[in-house]
Amino acid sequence: MTDIERGQVAASAADVYEEFFVPALFGQFAGRVCDAARLAPRERVVDVACGTGVIARIAQERVGDGGVVIGVDLNEAMLTTAARVTPTVDWRRAPAEDLPLGDDSVDAALSQFGLMFFEDRHAALAELHRVVRPGGRVVVATWCELSRSPGYAEMTELLRDELGDEAARSLEQPYVLGDPDEVTDLLRGAGLRDVEVREEPGTARFESLRAWLHTDIRGWTLAETVSDEVFDRLSAAARARLAGFVGTGGEVEFDAPALLATATAG
Repeated sequence: MTDIERGQVAASAADVYEEFFVPALFGQFAGRVCDAARLAPRERVVDVACGTGVIARIAQERVGDGGVVIGVDLNEAMLTTAARVTPTVDWRRAPAEDLPLGDDSVDAALSQFGLMFFEDRHAALAELHRVVRPGGRVVVATWCELSRSPGYAEMTELLRDELGDEAARSLEQPYVLGDPDEVTDLLRGAGLRDVEVREEPGTARFESLRAWLHTDIRGWTLAETVSDEVFDRLSAAARARLAGFVGTGGEVEFDAPALLATATAG
């Protein structure tokens, strides 16, 4: 898989991701993922593909001082930012397909918007199942299909026209698991029980069109490949192409729904 397909970002992008992507898009789902996992005080929880730690931070609040939260990610830059923001979580660098945890060692395994980037989704979900105790919970979030997020559907076409197909794939990749039936089959294929997948409403919000473009380019996999000159060209094209998503005060807002899957370890 390429870095785009694996969602790998540079150090500068990880900081932008935390500062802009988390409040604009990811943060709104974190509490819902933890709610779905029914986290309780003193439990042990692993957040797989934790990124900069938005899920792990809330999980730590839920399990309290007597609990343990482990954040696992393959991307060192994401973990560096996560550790700076929340040093009290146990951050570990590892692929989802080979988690650094023992069998039946946690009460819940969570993964928000990571499954679509795993090299082997079946192996990764089998690992989540392996590390969760019998009767424990597994919760996975993925984005709905790209067409359900109109702003990103249009942004993808803008990147395709201006930068080519590979750049467009950087925004298409997060949406490749938007079919509820496919997500259900993946979890059941890992031996998980009581699988339920439901759609969760979401909204992408950016303070301006330029902030939106800055977040998608500087906070994601294209961060080191788009020069300032090219970014300015994109900004000019975006003002015409994406004007329909800009409100009267200059803010940007559009639908961004997700799928939330819950399951029980056998």
